[in-house]
Amino acid sequence: MNVPATADTETRAPEELPAVVTRLFKGVLYAENDEKLWQSLLGLTSQVRDYVGVLGLDLLLDESEGYAFLRSKDDPDGTLPRLIARRSLTFNVSLLLALLRRRMMEFDINSSEVRLIMSEQEIADMVSVFLPESSNEARVLDRLGADIKKLVELGFLRKLRGQADTYEVARILKAYVDAQWLEEFDARLDDYRRTLAGEPPTSAEPARATEAARTIGEDL
Repeated sequence: MNVPATADTETRAPEELPAVVTRLFKGVLYAENDEKLWQSLLGLTSQVRDYVGVLGLDLLLDESEGYAFLRSKDDPDGTLPRLIARRSLTFNVSLLLALLRRRMMEFDINSSEVRLIMSEQEIADMVSVFLPESSNEARVLDRLGADIKKLVELGFLRKLRGQADTYEVARILKAYVDAQWLEEFDARLDDYRRTLAGEPPTSAEPARATEAARTIGEDL
């Protein structure tokens, strides 16, 4: 006998809802890492949204990409306590995030593959091409290892087992750096290059490039 989906959801909600919400509070939930809990989330999506909404949070779920996470709702008046802490990122880490996001966009357009795999050397080459001629390339590349390690900690890069210095770019990056941000990023490339070279930006807003990079770190 087939049980209707609504009845199934109602039956298991009291039992599975706490486990799903608790897991989301711990960080990003990936379908590939916990298929059982992921299926529970898909069956309880409306209940989860209602529950976390009371706490001032939004559920961001991308079923096609296979991830879900919680993000603080917009609160212009600052009246709600922040349950999801903001993480401040350095300029260089934010810049690397933006470059990886643009690389993913190009990958999605030109490749039929799903997983974007990059070696540390490929990441270094990507950064090197971006750098202005006047920048201290050796110093910037020396920092790359630390920047990559930070992105691994944040979950945007995953080191592949058995493959030295090779990483998968996590597709959740698309949720943090969207197409609109990328369009603005392309318009600011000159300011980024000049900032890395230690020169003043050419725009009428001197802090524009640094502020743009900083905003990626909000709600990570």
